[in-house]
Amino acid sequence: MKVNWKYILSWLVIMVAGFYLINALIIVGVIDDFIENMLVTIGINIILATGLNLIIGFSGQFSLGHAGFMAIGAYATAIITQHMSNEVVFLLSLLVGVLLAVIIAGVIGTATFIRLKGDYLAIATLGAAEIIRNVINNLKITGGSAGMFNIPQLCSWPTVYILVCVTTIVLMNFVRSKNGRAIKAVREDEIAAEAMGINTTKWKLAAFVLGAATAAIAGSLHASYLQTISPSNFGIMESISILVIVVLGGVGSMTGTFVAATVLGVLDTVLQNFGSLRMVIYAIALILIMIFKPSGLLGNWEFSLKNLTRHFGKKERG
Repeated sequence: MKVNWKYILSWLVIMVAGFYLINALIIVGVIDDFIENMLVTIGINIILATGLNLIIGFSGQFSLGHAGFMAIGAYATAIITQHMSNEVVFLLSLLVGVLLAVIIAGVIGTATFIRLKGDYLAIATLGAAEIIRNVINNLKITGGSAGMFNIPQLCSWPTVYILVCVTTIVLMNFVRSKNGRAIKAVREDEIAAEAMGINTTKWKLAAFVLGAATAAIAGSLHASYLQTISPSNFGIMESISILVIVVLGGVGSMTGTFVAATVLGVLDTVLQNFGSLRMVIYAIALILIMIFKPSGLLGNWEFSLKNLTRHFGKKERG
């Protein structure tokens, strides 16, 4: 497959420009601590939701266990960085969390994907996430139900921004590769894909493991930035919140996930001044969006720099 360096460099320039734009806005005071906190939350949600979208939107598997893998990454970082506090150790803790999530996801996926699918798979992954949460809840090293406090803050908005870029690049390259086409074939018709020689269990497991790895990365960032975690942070409602972002943006659209995470992050921040009415207004807004746009904000549409340049090229020739 020929590597298109023109578009790779174009995306690199856009990412670097975005980084320096945010940095400039912080320096001049346009972005204060409150808005910066919102941006970090949006970034972590993007990492979580793009990983879940790979599982649900591209491989066609219904998982509700994302919060469990997020917890693995969060507690790996919390435990390791409390003993040694520096950027290298933080990176090491992030990698340990990813490795643990990959191993556990591999075990869960191998046990479930052979026999289960659809709603049954969702229930199995939900059960697995609850097992992870309850194990954490009963371990002394994790602080039990009280959780962990005073975690060193080694994560900042540049860390989150860079990891959003890295995880997105990895996921999009995977989706658009030969392996990604195999996963989409499984989603469209598992029997037909198997008849064509595709190992359906292998590719469903690959998507599940990769999604779990991104959840662990988000969990590490969450723990290090907020400095406080507890098992209650990683229950069923957290998995549903991530699922809402995927469905709202459009199942099978990474661009939609970015848009939905941003819209919901801004909406949630703005509504904080409404007190107890916040969740009611938030829920009504979600219901209205789903009534008028049931396929999500962007459906399965994906932004493509290549298609955009071709479109403008045709206009100029016209």
